[in-house]
Amino acid sequence: MEYADLHVHTNASDGLLTPEEVVDWAFKKRLRAVGITDHDTVSGVEAAIKSNNAPEKLEIVPGIELNTEYDGQEIHMLGYYIDYKASWFLDVLEKMQQSRYDRAVTMIEKLNYLGIKIDLKQVEDISKGSSIGRPHIARAMLERGYIDSIASAFNKYIGIGCPAYVERFKFATKDAIDIIKDVGGVSVIAHPGLIFDRKIILRVLNLGVKGIEVYHPKHDQDMVKYLYYLAKDRKLFMTGGTDCHGIKQNGQPIMGNISIDYNKVLDLKKALRLAENKS
Repeated sequence: MEYADLHVHTNASDGLLTPEEVVDWAFKKRLRAVGITDHDTVSGVEAAIKSNNAPEKLEIVPGIELNTEYDGQEIHMLGYYIDYKASWFLDVLEKMQQSRYDRAVTMIEKLNYLGIKIDLKQVEDISKGSSIGRPHIARAMLERGYIDSIASAFNKYIGIGCPAYVERFKFATKDAIDIIKDVGGVSVIAHPGLIFDRKIILRVLNLGVKGIEVYHPKHDQDMVKYLYYLAKDRKLFMTGGTDCHGIKQNGQPIMGNISIDYNKVLDLKKALRLAENKS
């Protein structure tokens, strides 16, 4: 059986691995497909595709993870097989990146006021990509010795409710679903097991989502079972992956440790072809 990990981040957003390194590890893990799903950017997709010297053995699935909000709850929406070169879509993402940049500037200013002397250039050097996020700020704090772990940065300073936290721009969930559809992709609700109220999962699915991320490192067996049968009942696509950000365990990234049958990837592609033929 061939396997796919459809939830991987590169350093184009908040991952540690370059797109080229992701492809290299995907080969080492003997994956048949890997989904590049960076937060609010597609800048890692083309680099991954270009570095793939054996597309007959490894498929790069162009994707994205959009941060959204529904009824006060943060919802992450994955999009697969998007037209990542569509100019209007890139314009939307550019505005998102500007919002992230402005947020980072404000958070750094707040940290400076608290006596934590990091600067924007340091954070930009750490990010190396087009998307600056809180993990990059946390790493800057760690480099300067203000914290002893990334987790403590979030727990004490930049997590929700902490003194240097700044709210970020989020799409309305329905808007994100529509954007993914309009850019030719399949919308999938990411790690729904992290949503506290299961009723919200059902409401989001009613907005027109096409799939559910059933398999995820933070889903226990009960949640996997619930999501599996929910997807079966609603005839939704099932996806899964490690949500890999490049952190290594025993010298290797977790990519591929949680995966799905590659046939489920073929189901996604088949549905998109059928939709194109009908249009």
